[in-house]
Amino acid sequence: MVMGEESPRSPEAKVGMQVEDLWDIQEPQLSPTEKLNACFESIPVSAFPPAPLHQGIEIRSDSSLAEAVQILAEHKILSAPVVDVDAPDHASWIDRYIGIVEFAGIAVWILHQSEPPSPRSRSGGNALAAATNGAISPLEQQVLGPESAAATPGSFFESLTSSELYKSTQVRDISGSFRWAPFLALQTSNSFLTMLLLLSKYKMKSIPVVDLGEGKIENIITQSAVIHMLAECAGLQWFERWGTKTVSELGLPMMSPASIVKVYEDEPVLQAFKLMRKKRVGGIPVIEKGGRAVGNISLRDIHFLLTAPEIYHDYRSITARNFLTAVRDYLEKHEESSPMLSNMITCKKDNTIKDLILMLDSKKIHRVYVVDDDGNLEGVITLRDIISRLVHEPRGYFGDFFDGVLPLPQNSRV
Repeated sequence: MVMGEESPRSPEAKVGMQVEDLWDIQEPQLSPTEKLNACFESIPVSAFPPAPLHQGIEIRSDSSLAEAVQILAEHKILSAPVVDVDAPDHASWIDRYIGIVEFAGIAVWILHQSEPPSPRSRSGGNALAAATNGAISPLEQQVLGPESAAATPGSFFESLTSSELYKSTQVRDISGSFRWAPFLALQTSNSFLTMLLLLSKYKMKSIPVVDLGEGKIENIITQSAVIHMLAECAGLQWFERWGTKTVSELGLPMMSPASIVKVYEDEPVLQAFKLMRKKRVGGIPVIEKGGRAVGNISLRDIHFLLTAPEIYHDYRSITARNFLTAVRDYLEKHEESSPMLSNMITCKKDNTIKDLILMLDSKKIHRVYVVDDDGNLEGVITLRDIISRLVHEPRGYFGDFFDGVLPLPQNSRV
């Protein structure tokens, strides 16, 4: 390399440099947050780097749950769009896709298989239909209470994954939809600001970007991808102005110690997944009897129940502790890297937001637990929390976005 030649910038860093150029020409009276809002409003979503090829996976609507789980697990992704095999070749994107299937949705199906029918629960078909897009009803909240989480024997998931029901239930059988379309999507002309707000304030974990001309998904932007982009922007002026603020200066953590959703180590692991579903969180700490956190279980970890059920066979019940132990042993045996092999990832309130971003990106995790000097939990910070501190929603910003960008399908009854 020639002396003094700059090293190649990543695609994500190039986006950061666009923000840098825009930052320099903003009105001087604007606050740093207002400047960032203006910068991100000026950059189209089409500038966001394409997702890795494995994240562009699509699942056929006639695939079985077993096949869908295998595809998601093999490609290490949490969700994938479902293509309607009966759609015509030149269908619009609204008619081409029927929804998004995710581990969280399949988890709902599993939970309904693990307990007897309740008079308070909805019928199986309707319950499955809510699985795809994260919807949960008051009735589901009732049946997902602690009292219904029986101690599941270690052989349960071996029996389930070998059952005809698991092999024959198709993805389309559990596919729900948003009011307007198969899923909430962006067009390539929408702005970064719109995308960041949907991923933070509006609590979306991923957003497909559609090509209206082709009727297909052109990109999928996730919270993790945004955090990676921010990590690649370290050193740029605008990032350093924002990223060197401490966690407490930015009003984090948003969740107090009392409101942290947790599961105790001797509780059934299904209780952990039920709590995540009921409380709409992606992961929870596992607490030992003394009150110390000994691990973390996330929704993406549910695939271990389905892809390696034999590792629990010798357990009389799959408690949260047994789940952590079995999965860690399995990962070490197969020499696989995973966040589950790490101890609890923590930070202090005086850590900078830059520290957290670099940590989350390097370790490929979705949350960091905030602790005091004695190691006691003080809160949790998620990817969404960080993105929410990057931008704010201007008054009336979205207007009729949800009705205008995503028109009602012709057959909609809403």
